[in-house]
Amino acid sequence: MLWLPAEATPLTAMTLILISFVTSSISAAFGLGGGVAMLIALLSLTPPIVALPVHALVQIGSNAGRAWMLRPFIMTGVVRWFIPGSLIGVLLASQVIVILPTRWLQLVLATFILWTVWAPKISAIAVPEKAYLGVGGVTSFATMFLGATGPLLAAFLSPARYGRDRTVATHAACMSLQHLIKVTAFGFLGFVLTEWLPLVIAMIVSGLVGTWLGRALLQRLPEATFRWVFRCVLTVLALRLLFNALWNY
Repeated sequence: MLWLPAEATPLTAMTLILISFVTSSISAAFGLGGGVAMLIALLSLTPPIVALPVHALVQIGSNAGRAWMLRPFIMTGVVRWFIPGSLIGVLLASQVIVILPTRWLQLVLATFILWTVWAPKISAIAVPEKAYLGVGGVTSFATMFLGATGPLLAAFLSPARYGRDRTVATHAACMSLQHLIKVTAFGFLGFVLTEWLPLVIAMIVSGLVGTWLGRALLQRLPEATFRWVFRCVLTVLALRLLFNALWNY
């Protein structure tokens, strides 16, 4: 197909579009793991140097829409410090990722996903606005290698401190900007954005449909059972990625 990048077959494209729908449905219904599930699915089908920026592009579509709808609640003071920190973090990470072997990147990603799935939730950390310069730097450095670092930022944006609307809006704005900076960096590193854009748009649209339908379709499942099964599936996929990295060592 003319609209597909060279790295993606028609079957791969249809699988990614379906995965976007399913993971968005999961996030809408249960509020967990959609971004991580999307990342690990991409890693199963594409190399990390492609999976990370494609994941970021799809996440921009999701987070930017949420940020726009809640824009009156965005804490501009936080964002103003977060942006320069993100620029510094991505710039430093881009110097490392170009020399990091693919298998090491797979090992880092697999370990991070296992930690995300099974580790206890990080307690909220209260910091002043200026500290988001460092928060932006650290999380943006990490996102170049880990992709789904939303939970790291969420540890600093507590609904108990800021309120639900301000927390969700500011988190979405920061993640949108962070992913945008990351995609730009990957572009300088050789990722061809225009080749993937049609497929990414299709994945974003599929994700929006999944968000709308997810709650109605998935809430019929017992939540506790679903959470356990979902975590087990992510674990198996992460272990598969880990095995591939070690096997290719």
